[in-house]
Amino acid sequence: MKKLALCVALAVMATGAMAKEWKTVRIGVDASYPPFESKAASGQVVGFDVDLTKALCARMNAKCVWVEQDFDGIIPALKGKKFDAIVSSLTVTDKRREQIDFSDKVFDAPARMIAKTGSPLLPTAESLKGKRIGVEQGTTQEAYAKAYWEPKGVTVVPYQNQDQVYADLTSGRLDAALQDEIQADAGFLKTPRGKGFAWAGPEVKDPKTIGEGTAIGLRKEDADLRTMFNRALAQVHQDGTFTKLEKQYFDFEIYPGH
Repeated sequence: MKKLALCVALAVMATGAMAKEWKTVRIGVDASYPPFESKAASGQVVGFDVDLTKALCARMNAKCVWVEQDFDGIIPALKGKKFDAIVSSLTVTDKRREQIDFSDKVFDAPARMIAKTGSPLLPTAESLKGKRIGVEQGTTQEAYAKAYWEPKGVTVVPYQNQDQVYADLTSGRLDAALQDEIQADAGFLKTPRGKGFAWAGPEVKDPKTIGEGTAIGLRKEDADLRTMFNRALAQVHQDGTFTKLEKQYFDFEIYPGH
């Protein structure tokens, strides 16, 4: 009985030690993806994801702290406890689910290719053979391009962040770029540097690599934090905050039917 009582006591202590109040939540972000997340002239991280996260944290009674991280290392950094959650247009895929957990869906994340206006290029291996296509490292678009295009003679060029992809696209060092459609529309095509560029072909679909929508990335052991985020997400939809923020940044719905 003494041994049993000791085991129970230890279990209670362990449970108590694991419980966390989450008064401060560190948010991992790749700040090179306007209008979702980018750096303002002041050095602050700004964008739709940032404003949405502030609204979520307010409902969670937690303080948000942003931690910048290149996208290709963002999941290892989460697992290494550099921060507590990823809010950075992170697409949900089965491969990523093997490593981390996710909140409920935040918004849709279709992928689409951009090239010079009038370009005959299409998002197929046949059309792109011998061409240079830019992608951001660690993204689902990189996974797609390397799985389906690279083996068939397409040169897939990974970059550390999305800004570098656009820089080489506009300078002519790339023939096209594959990225998130919503980000590219508002963060590139509708900006001055996107002049002379347009969509090249239809949306690229592949549940295996492209996934189906974005969510907040979390460590598997932090189920309590996942519950808090999901509850807060439901609240911002119910009270109209999500729609209000959506209209500030986009002229279309990024999560139709929510």
